[in-house]
Amino acid sequence: MNASLKISKFGNSAGVILPKEILAKLRAGVGDTLHVTETPDGIRITAGDPAFAEKMALAEQIMREDRDILRVLAK
Repeated sequence: MNASLKISKFGNSAGVILPKEILAKLRAGVGDTLHVTETPDGIRITAGDPAFAEKMALAEQIMREDRDILRVLAK
């Protein structure tokens, strides 16, 4: 999907209006928080928090590696 968004003035700020198709792809809506990350190719906008995703990936790795220890602790 390619889209061109126009920057509009909102009071003393500037912003863009996201079309419903983009919101649907982000699985986001009014009141949700979007996360902006700088990448080598430009800017990335996601609905999910990249820092949280990294922490969850690390937690899953630890759980896989220490499965036996966690099983004993769960008893």
